[in-house]
Amino acid sequence: MTVEASPLPIDVPTVQLSLCCPSDRSDKPHLPVRGDLAHIGLAGRYFVPHYAVPMPHVVKATAMLRGAGKAGGDELRTLAAGEVFDVLDMAGGWAWGQAKSDLLVGYVELTAIEAVA
Repeated sequence: MTVEASPLPIDVPTVQLSLCCPSDRSDKPHLPVRGDLAHIGLAGRYFVPHYAVPMPHVVKATAMLRGAGKAGGDELRTLAAGEVFDVLDMAGGWAWGQAKSDLLVGYVELTAIEAVA
């Protein structure tokens, strides 16, 4: 299976970045930004300590996308088997990233996904 890695541009900025104003978080459910990490395509628009290039994964079986990396986290929506989930971070048995189909951001259990070869 061949999958395009990310819907956001992955051009790494070559100019000096600076802070000019507060970040716009108006589309938070679809914005891959946390306090410590953001999608590399958002560098220059959002200031965080780290940026990540998305790693495409496929959902192995139906899985729940959650608002927090824990079993009791808010249920955002069900990810279908075969759906692509772009992973930006993995920790504590959870992957944080963005569903490719609707760009919704959240957490999915690591056991529910596998890397795209």
